[in-house]
Amino acid sequence: MSVYTVRRMARLSGVSVRALHHYDAIGLLRPRAVGANGYRYYDREDLLRLQQILFHRALETPLKDIRAALDDPGFDLPAALRAHRVRLAAEVERYAALVDVVDRTLADLEGDETMDDERLFQGFSPEKQAQHEAWLIDRYGESMAPRIAEAKERRKGMSKSEIAALMTDGQALEADIAKALNAGLPADSAAVAAIMRRWWDWIGVSWNREPTPEAFTGLGRLYLEHPEFNARYEALAPGLTEYLAEAMRVFAERQAA
Repeated sequence: MSVYTVRRMARLSGVSVRALHHYDAIGLLRPRAVGANGYRYYDREDLLRLQQILFHRALETPLKDIRAALDDPGFDLPAALRAHRVRLAAEVERYAALVDVVDRTLADLEGDETMDDERLFQGFSPEKQAQHEAWLIDRYGESMAPRIAEAKERRKGMSKSEIAALMTDGQALEADIAKALNAGLPADSAAVAAIMRRWWDWIGVSWNREPTPEAFTGLGRLYLEHPEFNARYEALAPGLTEYLAEAMRVFAERQAA
């Protein structure tokens, strides 16, 4: 039977050693054995469990739900793989449509072709957007409805280049806060505060109004509570959702002071 050290597991899977340590700490993927030297050792069953974790992460499943699924006494690996295949095949079609939208939008911006405004949003799931809106209203009350409508109207008034820039800026912010976490920077450090300043401004552009400290803190809590946001940020870096929410809370407090 093959035995794998944590570093070899990291090389095989592309998952960082830090993430494997985190999975061990939360009980998601414990090593088969720990040596007297403190080294973690894994076997092939652990490799297959890690593969399942990565499939679930790709499908934006929160870590706590992944653990519950894999620890279920009735868990059936072949059945799980078949279910993943169905969901991933559907995602392949959706992402192919999104790639086509990206290519056509770039061609439009660069003057190579003209794209109808209606086609800017082909490939985005209306069902998923509706689910997000319903979740917000259910969680935070009917007062969210006019705010959702306001944000949608704001998006309608944005140009193609403004929408593309907003999306690019958001992805850069996510990458920067993940780097800060991986670098071990405290959530209340000056470097993280600089990222939060950009995040604050980015939210202001997206909402078409400057957020209040209370709203900014609440948005951080939403990231923690919403399963898709949680899965998205945990896929970027384990522990990122909690780190981001804390950074937003600290920055908001300083804004209110």
